[in-house]
Amino acid sequence: MPLTTLSPRVDFRIKKRLETLARSTGRSRSSLTAEAIKEYVSASERQIAGVKRAIGSLSRGEGILHEEVKAWLQRKRPDRIWQTSRPIKASPKGRHPKSRNAEP
Repeated sequence: MPLTTLSPRVDFRIKKRLETLARSTGRSRSSLTAEAIKEYVSASERQIAGVKRAIGSLSRGEGILHEEVKAWLQRKRPDRIWQTSRPIKASPKGRHPKSRNAEP
């Protein structure tokens, strides 16, 4: 496979950690960086594909109701108390206080 050059900009501290890792493993910074990028891209592709499959199954009506999942969990682990998530209080303008769209 032909190789190409990529010059990512990273925080100084990350570069120092990468140099330390390269020395301790006997590998080059370049090979460690290439491996990390390859793994990140592969993981991201798998995650996106999974989300697309899930959206597709939901659009075909193949989803599972929350109550059914809770009942299944309770049967599998009756010794554990399964709590539902707590509702999030909205800000006065109806936005979640920590959302990117929330006003300061």
